[in-house]
Parts: sequence; C-alpha cells; structure tokens
Amino acid sequence: MNRRELLKKGLLITVTGLLLPKELFAQVDKSLLGPAADLLPDGTLKEQILEALPGKKPLIKKTFRAPNYETPYKYFNEIFTPNDVFFVRYHLANIPQGIDEKNWKLKISGDAVEKTLELTMEDLKTKFEQVEIVALKACSGNMRGLFKPHAPGVQWGYGAMGNAKWKGVRLKDILNKAGLKANALEVAYNGADSGVMPTTPDFVKSIPVWKATQEEVIVAYEMNGEPIPYLNGYPLVLVVPGWTATYWMKHLTDITVISTPLDNFWMKNAYRVSVDKFPIRERFLSQMNSEDMPITEISINSIIINIEKGQVFKLGQPIEVKGLTWDGGYGIKMVEVSVDGGKTWAEAQLDKDYGKFSWRQFSYVFKPNKKGKYTIMVKATNSIGQTQPIEPIWEPHGYGYNAIQKIDIKVI
Repeated sequence: MNRRELLKKGLLITVTGLLLPKELFAQVDKSLLGPAADLLPDGTLKEQILEALPGKKPLIKKTFRAPNYETPYKYFNEIFTPNDVFFVRYHLANIPQGIDEKNWKLKISGDAVEKTLELTMEDLKTKFEQVEIVALKACSGNMRGLFKPHAPGVQWGYGAMGNAKWKGVRLKDILNKAGLKANALEVAYNGADSGVMPTTPDFVKSIPVWKATQEEVIVAYEMNGEPIPYLNGYPLVLVVPGWTATYWMKHLTDITVISTPLDNFWMKNAYRVSVDKFPIRERFLSQMNSEDMPITEISINSIIINIEKGQVFKLGQPIEVKGLTWDGGYGIKMVEVSVDGGKTWAEAQLDKDYGKFSWRQFSYVFKPNKKGKYTIMVKATNSIGQTQPIEPIWEPHGYGYNAIQKIDIKVI
C-alpha cells in the first residue's frame, strides 16, 4: 500500500518501518508550527504528527522514507538548538546502522591531490588543530510550505533549521596534508547513506576549492559539546557555514579533490536556481551555465518567536517582540520592526553576537496607544545591504523563502 492508502486505513509507518495506528501518535498543535500553521497547505496540516526518533524528542514528521522531521517552533527561543530537537533531513532512505566510531575512516583522494590519505577518528582528534564555530544549518527548502502557489517538495514550515556549536578540524588542514595540486577545482564528498534502489543517484556533492579552503569549513565530530546525533550525521559531518544544508554532508566517508566539475544528478539537476534570481555573492562558477546555477548562500531572514497570530493584549500594556535573524555570513547590520503594517519602522535591539554564521536574537518593545488590530512585521538588513522583500521571490523548487513576516494581534 502507498502512503495515502495507509492513511485511509488509519495506519502510519514509522522511521523504523513499523505500521502503527494513527491514534497512537500525537497530532501537531498549531502552536508548534508557529505562524506557518496558517500558511501551509491543508493536506500537510492534516497528515502531520509528532514522532520521537532515536535520540530525539518528538519532532514534526514531514516524511518517513527518507526521514524528514521539523523542529517545533517553541525551541527557537534558545540561541543553540538542542541536539535532541534539531531537525532531521535525508534524501536517501538507507541510513548506516550500528556505527562504530573506532572503525570509522575518512578517505581523501582524487586527481588533484598529491597523495591519498585515510584518517581515523583518532587521527582527526589528535593530529590536527581542533576548532569550534557557531553556525546556522538551514535546509535550502526551509519555509517551502509558505510559498503561494505552493512549490513541490517537502512542505517545511520554519523548522528545517537549527543553530549549533560545531567542533572539529578545518577541511583546508586536511586538504593541505594531502597536498592540493594547482589544478584543484572542486572538492567532492560522499556519506555512508544510500538509496533503496540501485538506480537511485548517490548523494554526492561538491564545493569549489576556494570555499573548501576557507577557515570556517570544518569536518565536525561534535555538536553543542556532544558527539553529533546519529540522525544528524554521526560520527562526521562536513560543516559549510553560510551555505545551505545541501552541502553539509552527514556520515562523511570520502573527500575527492577533482580538477573538473562534478557531473552528477545532485549538482547538475538538483538544488539549482535561475541565474540572478537571488542577490547571491558567493557563486559556484564552475557549476554555472547561462540559465541556472547551484543555490549557495543562506538568504537573509528573520522571524518573530514569541507572539502568536491573533494574540490579545491590553491597551497600554508593553508588548515585547522577540525574534531571530540570520544571513549567509556577512553579518546583520540591523533589524527593523513595524507595528502598523509597514507604514513606519523602528530599529530593534540586537542581542549578543555569536559570530557571523550564527543566527542572532533581537527584541523590540512598544506600548499600544489605541484599541484594534496591529500588524507586526520584522525586516533584517545585513552589512552588504541585503534585505528582505515584502513578498517572497517566487522560486519553482521552493528555495530561498525570505519574505518579511507578518503577524496580526489584537489590543482591547
């Protein structure tokens, strides 16, 4: 039976493959989706449940094979997203089981390195400088479900993202140990997950050498001071701060430095956007053509985290607007808040800066002077002048949603 037939019979399949009655699962309260609850397609809302995966608290289930689970909105109150509620995103359904870190090896090879290396986890932890960076991981399709008309794909709300402290080894240090040749163009890499069918394209990605050798790109083995959770890529994840999560390889096993552009489905067909669709600075030139290019940078964005649609406040009561803002690593210059539907704007207070690749908290307080409806809007601007549009930039694959968020409240 397919998924729709299972639902009709009141059955759901878990990530472990078990068929269980739907009533055993908790339905998703709209508050867990935040403002996305009124924007997602109706079918998405009806089918969503809460399910606890191994090592995780209940997350919002989007798909089960491959597993894709969203972080509930309430956890965005924290600057570091807890490991046990960090979103889960897979393209392929065969996820490695029974991983033994002691036997895990990372191979570095390719026609554009001087020598082939094979590194153990102990090698990574003892033979290289250890570094830690705070960085936002955000799915390219985060907020896809908010587009109208709706774009095909996993109908994410706001929860396909999370902010964490990542610890590991600089990728450039590993590449230097292997000896980069002058003809090195791209760094390709693979993980241990695989497709169910032999014909399923293996999830292999690449980044340009200039990106791979930046200080912030690391091979990480810790997340928020603990081993990386199993469903977030244990034991190794390639962390590419500032770029969308499609480049953050889980269960990393192979790094291949190549002198020609990687030619596969995941680079030539998937995760591409029209040229000049978005104000992207960091372009992947070796993978571009005259029509489209790979999506790279995380779009500048912001959300309100503490106010619900239709929430009621009393006249004269101070109202604090709290939220998060982020971009692709240029640094947030300011966040502005409007309480009159965009007619006027005032600058919010930015909280502690944890680094240019981290999201940043902000707050703004106002006191309503009349009864009625208020439309609260929030808009971020970064250091190079990028800002959020009033309406989303339509993208047929559902990438890069960053329209200004609007929330209506009532004052009585």
